[in-house]
Amino acid sequence: MTANLQERVTDALSRIRNNRVGANVLEAEMVRDIATTTDGKVRLSLFLTADDDATVVREVRQALQQVPGVTDVRVDVKDATQAKKATRALPVIGQEPQSRRAAVPAPTPVAYPNLGNIIAISSGKGGVGKSTVAANLAIALAKQGARVGLMDADIYGPNIPRMMGVDQKPEVRGGKIQPLDAHGVKVMSLALIVERDAPAIWRGPIIMKVIQQFVKDVDWGELDYFLVDLPPGTGDAQLSLAQTVHIRAAIIVTTPQEVAVGDSLRGAKMFERVGVPVLGVVENMSYFVCPHCGERTEIFRTGGGIRLADELGVPLLGQVPLQAQLADLADTGRPVVAADPGSPAAQALATVAQRVSDALAALPR
Repeated sequence: MTANLQERVTDALSRIRNNRVGANVLEAEMVRDIATTTDGKVRLSLFLTADDDATVVREVRQALQQVPGVTDVRVDVKDATQAKKATRALPVIGQEPQSRRAAVPAPTPVAYPNLGNIIAISSGKGGVGKSTVAANLAIALAKQGARVGLMDADIYGPNIPRMMGVDQKPEVRGGKIQPLDAHGVKVMSLALIVERDAPAIWRGPIIMKVIQQFVKDVDWGELDYFLVDLPPGTGDAQLSLAQTVHIRAAIIVTTPQEVAVGDSLRGAKMFERVGVPVLGVVENMSYFVCPHCGERTEIFRTGGGIRLADELGVPLLGQVPLQAQLADLADTGRPVVAADPGSPAAQALATVAQRVSDALAALPR
């Protein structure tokens, strides 16, 4: 069974071409350390250069997921320039490969001291309220007196402008794009540039260029915190950001359910593999607070955030409750921290902001 699986995996990989060199990924020696297990797990290392299209990672993963008998796929992305002396390993039956535990050698991100602490806000899946947490965290930090920038890198669903209540086109002065200001936070998003109904059909190189432009060509000024709202998952945007700037830390947003926690764990592990420390976990939609009596009700399964934090060995930065009008406030550009600062959700988010400040101060430079 395993031998046949290895053949099917090899056949699937042979159909994925690297147009840069005019060969498939096997012939181009981009794939190494292929390992399969008797229960259908596939692990391999994929070596990329700066000139390779980052979407090949997704193509490899998706191709292998379609192979009959494959139950799980793990692709470890590595820097090809660091692998000249690496030798190709034979498939190992019934054993997970060493590459699974190896960290991805970081490319060469650029330091931007004027941006202050660059923080990636990430989640493993959509619908957990990541953008809501990012917007409110930015405002809460600004209310503490900090200079804050918020970059919407969720290119497939850029919602930050709506949540922050801005919709005008940014000006360009002196060759620099001028970010918009909302609730004391400087904001930039793809939604401010493209038409509202324009479909976001982006490949890896375009995603990289958008993120680089938002970092380099926007007049952010001097900031204390630069928050980046990333799309769900572990795709091109996350890799592009890690290749572009020195990310100080990542914050993982989840909900209490195990399905969200599992996806968030994979997202957190991605940051670890590119050398970005995970600052902590924010559990959103943790419970419901009755607007009439203030009673706390556990709607979803409890404890997911703390279980994720414990598994990662990081702190639980806060538990943000559901409350009436929270979604309405976000839809009308009035994040709860600004519109209803005394509410349970706003207070929880303000606590998260303070813990983020404290945790960043404790990180080694």
